[in-house]
Amino acid sequence: MAEVEYLNTDAGRRIAYHRTEGKGPWLVFLGGLKSDMEGTKAIHLEAWAKSRGQAFLRFDYSGHGHSSGRFEEGCIGDWAEDTAAALSALTEGRVILVGSSMGGWQSLLFARAHPDRMGGLVTIAAAPDFTEDGYWASFTDAQKAALQQDGQVELPSDYMDPYIVTRRMIEDGRTQLVLRTPLDLPFPVRMLQGTADSAVSTERATALLDHATSPDMRLTLVKDADHRFSDGTCLKLLENAVLEVMNP
Repeated sequence: MAEVEYLNTDAGRRIAYHRTEGKGPWLVFLGGLKSDMEGTKAIHLEAWAKSRGQAFLRFDYSGHGHSSGRFEEGCIGDWAEDTAAALSALTEGRVILVGSSMGGWQSLLFARAHPDRMGGLVTIAAAPDFTEDGYWASFTDAQKAALQQDGQVELPSDYMDPYIVTRRMIEDGRTQLVLRTPLDLPFPVRMLQGTADSAVSTERATALLDHATSPDMRLTLVKDADHRFSDGTCLKLLENAVLEVMNP
């Protein structure tokens, strides 16, 4: 196993990454909230890219995995800065982004800010705007009051330990929303979504499909697949989706 490498960003964060040289375009995996670069999908894609001789990058946002910082101190904007810094320093030319859950939101933020770098996009249970439409919209009055008074609330999860949602995450999230204004994705897009996903609904997937404009955008619903989307069938669908956006 290769040693973890680190990138020191202009924002003062230390970002852990694994980088594999190869032919372009660079394939970059963007993980989900409280996930890390050692997940099944990231490792599988890395091995697959290596078998093809293709350049590949996986990394941990600040407050995640091996990177610096605490999760509770971070927000969507911080992780967007981490993503932009990693892609600027560690990749060249056009990129194919694979964004899982919150990584789907991050991939859309990068694509909006750097359309010239985008060769294609694959999302897995993309969760754009979830801090507003998921967290804030579902909070009770008591939770909203606690957020204002204490600066944070604790939420359970079907896929991880309970985690902290901070007022900063909610307030910053409102400055990063992508479904309230036009979202042009002028490159091939493939969206993958499991129907048994209890973290991100199929309605969220169709909302993104309806909202964005793209010359080649398709949504694949996989019956009974859950949020992890990491069994053999799902991983093969992921490979095929990458090939489709890379060779439209």
